Amino acid sequence: QPEDLLRFGLIPEFVGRLPVVATMNELEEEDLIRILREPKNALVKQYKKLFSYDNIRLRFTEGALVAIAAEAVKRKSGARGLRAVMEEAMLEIMYELPSKEDVRECVISEQVILHGDYPVVLYENEKKSA
Repeated sequence: QPEDLLRFGLIPEFVGRLPVVATMNELEEEDLIRILREPKNALVKQYKKLFSYDNIRLRFTEGALVAIAAEAVKRKSGARGLRAVMEEAMLEIMYELPSKEDVRECVISEQVILHGDYPVVLYENEKKSA
């Protein structure tokens, strides 16, 4: 409501120029998970594309997405905080994996996000390596 804006210190002349005042609810964990996945330029899609340039298939487990969203909620940073959480978890991986040979897949789990564990990496000639 316009009265709320006045209470927060905005001057009446400015508030009067706002044609529409809309209120929004705080984003919940499920909303943030959808933001990670669904938009055309979703963060998960961006990271997958970056890894695909080096012929590496990137996968995020459901637990990893929940952990990213939960951390953003904990930081009270909303959707903008998702990128920071992902950057922290992915930065080292993004620089290490492309320099390794025969990497075909990288699986980001909840442990990678929460504890900085190394992801599961699958190689062309092997089944699994952790």
